[in-house]
Amino acid sequence: MPGHPTLIKPPGPSQNKSAIEDVLELTQLDDIEPNLFTNTRPLWHPPGARGIYGGAAIAQCLAAAQRTVPNNFTVHSMHCYFVLNGNADVPIIYHVEHVREGRSFCTRTVQARQRGQPIFTTTLSFMREGAGGKKQVTHSHPMPAGVVLKDVEDEDIYRGKHSPFISQRIDIMNDESGDVHTKKPRQWIKARGRISEAGGHQAHLSALAYMSDSYFIGTVARVHKLWRHSTDSKKNASGGGGKMGITPEMIKKLKSMDDETLKRMEGMDEDVIAQLKSLDVNEKGEIVFEEATRRPEIGMMVSLDHSIYFHSPRDFRADEWLYTECESPWSGDGRGLVMQRMYTKEGRLVASCVQEGVVRLRQDTPASKL
Repeated sequence: MPGHPTLIKPPGPSQNKSAIEDVLELTQLDDIEPNLFTNTRPLWHPPGARGIYGGAAIAQCLAAAQRTVPNNFTVHSMHCYFVLNGNADVPIIYHVEHVREGRSFCTRTVQARQRGQPIFTTTLSFMREGAGGKKQVTHSHPMPAGVVLKDVEDEDIYRGKHSPFISQRIDIMNDESGDVHTKKPRQWIKARGRISEAGGHQAHLSALAYMSDSYFIGTVARVHKLWRHSTDSKKNASGGGGKMGITPEMIKKLKSMDDETLKRMEGMDEDVIAQLKSLDVNEKGEIVFEEATRRPEIGMMVSLDHSIYFHSPRDFRADEWLYTECESPWSGDGRGLVMQRMYTKEGRLVASCVQEGVVRLRQDTPASKL
């Protein structure tokens, strides 16, 4: 193994590209096989998560597939399965298979592998520009009226100040409803910086795919008002069941912030803020709950599959604010289903996403392994 988590030594940050372009950059392994690609830079492992951020695998598979189709073909759908946890310390090899070459549509499958094992697989369909004809059947689910955007860029305490994208939470629609399926967690999201012209529309599609996994399956925990932050430092270091890790230092920093800033942060719903205020750090540096306010806790939360339908693949910028709203029509048997719509700030629906994942509560007795 080389002395870095990639096959080649990662280059320094680009001078003329956005952070998300650097994160999603691939190296083509032409000398081995023209349909093989690998990550150029290390991938992010969220604190407390079981593996790399899933959006990275989704976006890099899309980036690899896009480099194997003609320029006048654009992705309209991709269907993904998370197979194994990705290891941020091991290079990923992306193998693109040409399944179909048609006049209007072409199909690719991409398998991401580490140490010879598949960790992620996806099938993508591309459509030739203009193939739909001049006369078309059109309609679109409208973006809700009155959604307010505060054009500020707060620090991301989970991903750091160099996070490739920025998010801004909005209050959950219908949050006090007794019907969980009617609640809609919402946020604004965009790539940090400006995506270069050299990246073309493909860079914006890959960036959208990367951001689409942001707190997606976590919607189930949010609408049920579950505690979803791992406070176990050992689990945070080795993988905390898919929960977002939270350290004593982070607790102190969050508690020092004003409510207005907290409410804009990803995942910081009112119930989380209330629970956060009841937490304390003892003399040993351990996080202590106030039992009277403690909520049911997520024991495991990981994505199983993820689908994206791109509606206007050449008609949006991922480095401009996108409005997203999620809803969960069902959860049970240790799983949950979430649907997501993504709009430009002008109200154009550019993508619809669906994700299913494992959502298990912390049990009094150990649950079976996934």
